[in-house]
Amino acid sequence: MKDFISMLDITKEELAELLEATAVIKEKQKRGEIFQPLKGKTVALIFEKPSTRTRVSFEVGVFQLGGHGVYMDTRGSQLGRGEPLKDTARVLSRYVDGIVIRTFGQERVVEIARYSKVPVINALTDEEHPCQVVADLFTIKEYLRELKGLKVAYLGDGNNMCNSWLIGAAMTGINFYAATPEGYEPMPFYVEKAKEIAKTTGSEIVVTHDPLEAVKDADVVYTDVWASMGQEDEAEERKRLFMPYQVNMKLLKHAKPDVLFMHCLPAHRGEEVTDDVIESCRSIVWDQAENRLHAQKALLTKLIK
Repeated sequence: MKDFISMLDITKEELAELLEATAVIKEKQKRGEIFQPLKGKTVALIFEKPSTRTRVSFEVGVFQLGGHGVYMDTRGSQLGRGEPLKDTARVLSRYVDGIVIRTFGQERVVEIARYSKVPVINALTDEEHPCQVVADLFTIKEYLRELKGLKVAYLGDGNNMCNSWLIGAAMTGINFYAATPEGYEPMPFYVEKAKEIAKTTGSEIVVTHDPLEAVKDADVVYTDVWASMGQEDEAEERKRLFMPYQVNMKLLKHAKPDVLFMHCLPAHRGEEVTDDVIESCRSIVWDQAENRLHAQKALLTKLIK
């Protein structure tokens, strides 16, 4: 793979290799082993959306791999003054060895990749969040060993997380149930692609409006914020529509007794998840957050040579 702008940019085999590389890199760090394949390399980090986990994990990851990250936002670069993306891509390609971009429309990442001569990584768009899903899959694998045949229930908004999860689940043989209110389903394109891939892996892909159907006998229950960045004006209406999809202890009783809870963070406690769930022994959100670092280091080592 040259770029990673979508979960669809990698094959099932490449995804498996990426998860294995994540495990190796995490173990190296735990042992205190110096691993610097990016020594002498520079990575541009373009952040048009604010971030905590994504920004810190990429900056720290590049540093730990021996490279140097150059942070850029719209206020501190010509992107904020309307420079065409293709011009930015052409110039950065002559300075750096890779580009990481967190932005709004998916077309912005596609445009950067089209004109860049160096690898481009999608650190989040309104349509996809592939880096998060790689870390999520690795986290589940750490806990449950095998991915194929597991049931993951996703509750809430059929947003960028849900879109990328559809593809990741289908590739790994996970049975994926997405429960959303009517009108908030994941994009049909990703549902169709996931179902195509699922024919080769035996995965079951279901989009439903019934949270109990999704959670029944689930191995993992996953949720995300109900109103993403840029949707703040819809927050109150979304709270009303999404409350039946809140992950609480009552809902979790329909899942397996040893169900794991996941959230990509930040969490709005009392909305999509209750405080007692995220603080419970079933919650693995902190390991999930840590694994963003290791998964992104694996991705950087695979792409930047």
